[in-house]
Amino acid sequence: MSTPIVFFDIAGPDLAGQKAFYSAVFGWDVAPGGQVQVQAQSPLHGLLRTDPAEKIIYLGVPDIKAKEAQIKANGGAVLVPRFEAPGQVILCLFTDPAGNRMGLVEMDGAPAKVP
Repeated sequence: MSTPIVFFDIAGPDLAGQKAFYSAVFGWDVAPGGQVQVQAQSPLHGLLRTDPAEKIIYLGVPDIKAKEAQIKANGGAVLVPRFEAPGQVILCLFTDPAGNRMGLVEMDGAPAKVP
């Protein structure tokens, strides 16, 4: 068996603000100390690449447009609005209130929607 991913963290200067954002936008139940458990797709797909050297987590949602509105309403910013990578995936890029860059992938149940 290959080595699994077993943990992630999302850093920011304001724990209360981060907790409020992820609870409101993604429905995560965040403990007072910041501990969170979220579902993960299995297998968890990834990509090794050379550009840019930033960590990005992609979260699966059924409706990217609706989630973009929630992100903006809760202090985040949409960097690249919903777009289609033909034959691959529908996605967008955003930042949380602390400036962490992340992405959304439009999902139809378990599989990603393919344009």
